[in-house]
Amino acid sequence: MKILLTGANGYIGMRLLPQLLELGHEVVCAVRNERRLSVDKETRAQIEVIELDLLEDFSSGKIPKDIDIAYFLIHSMSSSTQDFDKQEAITAHNFNAYLAETTVQQVIYLSGIVNDTELSKHLSSRKNVEDILYHGNFNLTVLRAGIIVGSGSSSFEIIRDLCEKLPFMITPKWVLTKTQPIAIRDVISYLTGVIGHKETYNDSFDIAGPDVLTYKEMLHQYAKARGFKNWIVTVPIMTPKLSSYWLYFVTSTSYKLAINLVDSMKMEVVAKDQRLQDLLEITPFSYMEAIDMAFKKIEQNLVVSSWKDSMISGRFRKNLEKHIQVPKYGVLTDKKSMKVDDPELALQNIWKIGGETGWYYANWLWKLRGFMDKLSGGVGLRRGRTHPDRIYTGDALDFWRVLLADKKNKRLLLFAEMRLPGEAWLEFEIDESNVLHQTATFRPRGLRGRLYWYSVLPFHFFIFGGMLRGIATKNNI
Repeated sequence: MKILLTGANGYIGMRLLPQLLELGHEVVCAVRNERRLSVDKETRAQIEVIELDLLEDFSSGKIPKDIDIAYFLIHSMSSSTQDFDKQEAITAHNFNAYLAETTVQQVIYLSGIVNDTELSKHLSSRKNVEDILYHGNFNLTVLRAGIIVGSGSSSFEIIRDLCEKLPFMITPKWVLTKTQPIAIRDVISYLTGVIGHKETYNDSFDIAGPDVLTYKEMLHQYAKARGFKNWIVTVPIMTPKLSSYWLYFVTSTSYKLAINLVDSMKMEVVAKDQRLQDLLEITPFSYMEAIDMAFKKIEQNLVVSSWKDSMISGRFRKNLEKHIQVPKYGVLTDKKSMKVDDPELALQNIWKIGGETGWYYANWLWKLRGFMDKLSGGVGLRRGRTHPDRIYTGDALDFWRVLLADKKNKRLLLFAEMRLPGEAWLEFEIDESNVLHQTATFRPRGLRGRLYWYSVLPFHFFIFGGMLRGIATKNNI
């Protein structure tokens, strides 16, 4: 079948794509920016990619007409605390308009479990999108999932951050809310299992794992799976805003996502039935099994996708490509170069920079800068990186965003997502003469920006010089 996959570079889309190809389907990936589709050359050769922004006005002819199945995997919860529901409604209406020009038979929509009379803004928006899609000219299959647990999922990474960093926690009372987590592997099984399955047409199904747990129990079971104990005390006085700040400072989540998560965590999310489980004969994994599978992927460096690589994890939502041309005028620069004896080693070190590897010199200062950025409302260093030695354009890399990752031409260009009185780029390149060039560029915003640059200039002398030497000589293989 010919399948349209929207949100192809998102957390779910990146997991679903290889499974669809393995099943022999022809896949058309719809993304806002083709350069941000983080797939290898072999996968890229098997798919068709179209650029499509469903927030923009409808434009005829962008989608192939002979589509059989389409996935709607788009959400905007982390992009705004105010109007993400309006944005999601716009994308759904435009999606219907685009598909009206095709021969699509079925649309598969991944939503959230809604079984409370008073829904959070997030779940209310998900339900509204579902209602809009039901008006489309196709058969709709809705899968309503509980909390998704898998390597790189936002829920799993938040639980991981909390447990690994805080053996003793004072938590808000929403940790006593019941939920029903589901393994990412099961989500993919359901998403592929309903393809062309007429018994699932024009119906909505809850999908979840076998365990009904409170968030507190999930935290305890995570600690047990990792072989340590944690202590959790709940207090009734923590306001939603304070809870959001608590999540923001302790975990890698953005503040906007934290606000919407806290709003949703107050609502019980438990599956009402297991009709689809019985229909597709799926035996879901337990929560402890989901944790175990997630860590096997992490330990083997096989994390396929991470929510942190989404643009919503940083400061910039769109038009990031406009920053790929590093300005030459009105900027302040720190340029350093040195001849390298082993250009392949240097290139490998560039591709491993950040995350667990660090920045090759004075890592404690990088961590301090990340902490200061977090205090000022920035992303800090907690996002790390998804892969230890692979980088794709658009990936998050600590408090940077990858603008260009061209290993063939030995060039990596990063753009700062930290809070700054200006804009900053960091570029690494190895030329044909085996000279490693490292360039930091800063475009200040007014006098404050220039004062900032000159105040940190003494630190740049040591930090950037040490980083250059580390990249050129350190053996991390």
